Amino acid sequence: MIFPSFGQFKNPITVDLHSHLLPAIDDGVKTIDESIKIIKKFKELGYKKLIITPHIMSHMYPNTKNNILGALDDIRSRLNYEKISITLEASAEYYLDQHFLDLLSKKDILPFHHKYILFETTYQSKPMILIEAIFEMQAKGYIPVLAHPERYLYLHNNMEQYLELKDLGVLFQTNVKSLKSYSSPVSKMAHKLINMGLVDFMGSDVHRVKDIQNFEKLLKTRMYKNIFKKNTILNNTL
Repeated sequence: MIFPSFGQFKNPITVDLHSHLLPAIDDGVKTIDESIKIIKKFKELGYKKLIITPHIMSHMYPNTKNNILGALDDIRSRLNYEKISITLEASAEYYLDQHFLDLLSKKDILPFHHKYILFETTYQSKPMILIEAIFEMQAKGYIPVLAHPERYLYLHNNMEQYLELKDLGVLFQTNVKSLKSYSSPVSKMAHKLINMGLVDFMGSDVHRVKDIQNFEKLLKTRMYKNIFKKNTILNNTL
């Protein structure tokens, strides 16, 4: 993807695949009005499709395929009523635990683009079931996508672990919000992954109105534009 001059900003990504815009089902937006306000802003920024990914986390946000799709229908109805034209789909951000493995064994999964599963883990320590879960996803015909790999502190001290995950076929989805500075360990790792060409998807991870305001600012930075020089970003294939 090639950017026009810095004075003629145009975001080359038109599909977002990580957000929390279904009201009151996780730590994202609380009301449908808030959701609509954010979606309108995405549209202003040139987005044509949003793949919303509420948490499925058995101990905190025990969402199911049915309640996620029901909430999606409510948002779509409101957009249709207000004549706002943008494609909305829903998947989930799956927390990697035994509950996830149980869902996977039953194929009770809500992937995005039919084949990708967005998953996350605890930030502090490597899950014992990480490799097993990756193999299980692949055995079921899915492609594992690790949400915000820059956040996992247990990977930070050994870049080989990132390369091993890539060798196993895991794709990486980095958050735009992780680019906001160079000072934090998370931000430093995000830039490192980008500079190494390891990033496959970019996500907004928007939870609230303040997030979309900060997101807009980051889209216009050199840090953001650097992503496309060294990485093949797949968002627009979805």
